[in-house]
Amino acid sequence: MSGPVQDEKLREQQLRALRRRWLRDQELSPREPVLPPRQLGPVAAFWERFLQPGDLWRQQVHKFYQAGRFVMLRVLIPAWAITYFLKYHVQKLPHGVVATNPRIFPGDRILETGEIMPPLRDELHKHH
Repeated sequence: MSGPVQDEKLREQQLRALRRRWLRDQELSPREPVLPPRQLGPVAAFWERFLQPGDLWRQQVHKFYQAGRFVMLRVLIPAWAITYFLKYHVQKLPHGVVATNPRIFPGDRILETGEIMPPLRDELHKHH
């Protein structure tokens, strides 16, 4: 009966060795992880180079830029879009349209005064 016990011990020893090797392989060397270089867009690359020395005025310029970008993208453009939509798609009359009184012809009654427009005088000009 010593055969199967020896086989089990050998199998456990091999598994322990494999686990130890696997754990050793999981440790990273100082050179890892090797990542590809970051690809920055033109604006991000500019700010990356601009902020390298870390001067205070450069930091203030960057904060001003970020605040202006936030206001433009999050406040002004949405406000303009909402105003445009309300002005041209929701309102019954577009902004700036002035309603005029209808034309009055002879014989019509003027609603405000109740007066009836007299007929036009015949003009006796000698033209066709």
